[in-house]
Amino acid sequence: MTITLSTPDAGRLDAAIRELRDWQHEESPLQLHPGDLGWHRRFGAEKTAAAVRTWSRDGTLVALGFLDDPDVLRLTVAPDVWHEDTLARQVVADLSDPRRGVLPPGKVSVESPNGSRVQRLLDDSGWQAGEPWTPLRRDLADPLDQSVLRIEVIDSGHESPFTAVHRSAWANPRFTDELWQTMTAGSPYAEARCLLGYDEQAHAVAGVTVWSAGPGRPGLLEPMGVHADHRRRGYGAAICIAAAAELKKLGSSSAQVCTQSSLLSAVATYRAAGFQPLPERLDRTFGPVGR
Repeated sequence: MTITLSTPDAGRLDAAIRELRDWQHEESPLQLHPGDLGWHRRFGAEKTAAAVRTWSRDGTLVALGFLDDPDVLRLTVAPDVWHEDTLARQVVADLSDPRRGVLPPGKVSVESPNGSRVQRLLDDSGWQAGEPWTPLRRDLADPLDQSVLRIEVIDSGHESPFTAVHRSAWANPRFTDELWQTMTAGSPYAEARCLLGYDEQAHAVAGVTVWSAGPGRPGLLEPMGVHADHRRRGYGAAICIAAAAELKKLGSSSAQVCTQSSLLSAVATYRAAGFQPLPERLDRTFGPVGR
């Protein structure tokens, strides 16, 4: 049975995202989530589809990768082939050879779920341990505290304060109202919400986007940020508590997030909101040393 590598067009992107949605399970380590593609959807369906790589066998999707950057691939595989050697060897061969059209020449990185056969074969194929990441999870069966912020769910026509907080939080002018509108028009946003938190003086101080994968499945926070003028006041933890509460309303079984381990303040913020760190994950890197 042949395993086929391809890049979906925009018309097939939604089907791939639906399949990825069905792969989300509490029994699995944190993995690529529909929300990761949903957030990238702000650049449009065509650009998001161009950043996706799929591996299929007899017409059935068995692995999916997302180019978070041109040289960084976030990868996961279907639960029933998590430990399959044949698939893993094909995927690793495709990742390691720039001629296959997944990753470019030079130094590249791959994130794959802890414990997957792909991850183990990367280690055996000359890929080196790279940047450490800390996944965190909050069980939504537990009681949730009330957020100290007044929370607004953003709808169309009221996105400007939300995008302004994001631009300030990330010191990045690129997230415009137009990009928000493009993101929210995508199919993943049907199970997502943007939340904006206000302090007692009615200042918009923190924002977060939450992505559900459906009832009984893990939900994702991506991204979260606090306005640069309102940091170190506990608003990051407060908006994360609100995010967990919103995911619970959407039927999610847990709220998950992943951040660079070097961002100690981010890890501390999530922990203050009741998120528990999971085993650290290391990217795998391949290519010339020193580049």
